[in-house]
Amino acid sequence: MDKTISIGDGWELPPLRSLYDFLLESSRFQLPNFRDFEKWGNRVVNNLVYYQTNYLYMCIAILLVVASVNPMKMIVGISTVIAVWGECIYLFNERESLLKFKRTYPQVGVILTIVCASYAIYTINSVLFVLFGILLSICVTFIHASLRLRNVKNKLANKIEGMGFKRTPMGVVLNYFGMKEEIFT
Repeated sequence: MDKTISIGDGWELPPLRSLYDFLLESSRFQLPNFRDFEKWGNRVVNNLVYYQTNYLYMCIAILLVVASVNPMKMIVGISTVIAVWGECIYLFNERESLLKFKRTYPQVGVILTIVCASYAIYTINSVLFVLFGILLSICVTFIHASLRLRNVKNKLANKIEGMGFKRTPMGVVLNYFGMKEEIFT
C-alpha cells in the first residue's frame, strides 16, 4: 500500500497515485447513472478521497495554465480577492482590541468599505478571471471524479483510509459539507 505523507500537526497527505491509475486506464471511465444519485455521490466522494493529492496537483496546474494566459490579470484579481477578504475580516472580527479601535474610529470601516468596493468594481474583469480559473479546476475535478470508476485498489484504500478521514485536506472539506465516514462502510 502506498505511504501517506505527514504534513504536520496530525495532517496527512495521501500518496500521489500513478498517472496510469489516475488518467490513462481508459476502460475505467464510464458515465454515472444519473437516476441513482446515491451511487453517483458515493463514486464522487470515494474518488475525491482516493485521488485527492492528484486533484490538488491538477488544480494547481490548471490555475498555473490559466495564470500564464494573462499573469497580470491573475495578480490583480488575487489582490482584489485578498483585499475584499481582508476588509470582511476587519469588519466582522470581534476581538476586543479591534472593537475598541472600531468604536474610536468608526469612519475607518466606512472608508475601507468604499475603497475596497471601488477597487473590486474597477478590477471586476480580473476577479472574474481568477474565479474562472478556480471554477475550471473544480469542474475538471468533479467531472473526473464522476466519470472514473473505482477499482479494487481504490475500494481497499478507501476502507483503510476511512479511519483517518478527518486528517486529510479532502476529509476536512468533505466533513465541512456534511459527508461522513459512514459512506465508506
